[in-house]
Amino acid sequence: MSLLFKELDYRPTPMGVLSLRRRRELSLDIDVYEIKLDDEYLMSSLFTDAEIALADLGLADLARDNLDVVVGGLGLGYTAKAALDNPKTGKLTVLDTLPEVIEWHQQGLLPLGEQLSGDRRCELVHTDFFGASLSDIAGMNPQRPDTRHDAILLDVDHSPGNVLHDDHKRLYTKDGLQKLATHLVPGGVFALWSTELPEPWFEENLAAAFDDIRAEVITFRHPLIDREDINTVYIARKAS
Repeated sequence: MSLLFKELDYRPTPMGVLSLRRRRELSLDIDVYEIKLDDEYLMSSLFTDAEIALADLGLADLARDNLDVVVGGLGLGYTAKAALDNPKTGKLTVLDTLPEVIEWHQQGLLPLGEQLSGDRRCELVHTDFFGASLSDIAGMNPQRPDTRHDAILLDVDHSPGNVLHDDHKRLYTKDGLQKLATHLVPGGVFALWSTELPEPWFEENLAAAFDDIRAEVITFRHPLIDREDINTVYIARKAS
């Protein structure tokens, strides 16, 4: 059995102190992996339903094969894995502004690290998703700047109204979303994870940039207190 608690890594970053830890949850007889920024929890392997749903819902309406997919935010890797599990995915680029998180996966400190790092379709790239999404360069992947994408899936901020950094706010405006849409091919999809119920102001901004939008409320059980929790996945499709 694993140790009851172990801090696997601890790094100061420009955004704050980033830590990775593993603890044994005795009531469930499992290891739980958690990423914290200072005192704030960013990710927990206890709660992965919405991260998986982000990829499943974001790719569901794309009928073609060999999709070129971008994931913003690597985290524990559950959105990236769900995208790779979709047989339509041909190329996956995962962008993360924290090189430490990429290193944790490449070093095998996280359960999905070996699978993501070892898949030839998957590229883990250290870059600023928000800077790339607001740039005039066609593609989000700096290694393929001329390639637009079939889908962009974002899981970084808690919600459009609760961001980790003030620089992120511009993306969620009408102008920011219109700029992000230029990185998609015709008929491409942008999908976003949020901890909050659908926010009308953000749906209005999405509607200004995309042809078709919807918000799917994801419900899941909190495994420790047997309570139902909710997240939201926004899906926005560009005109064909």
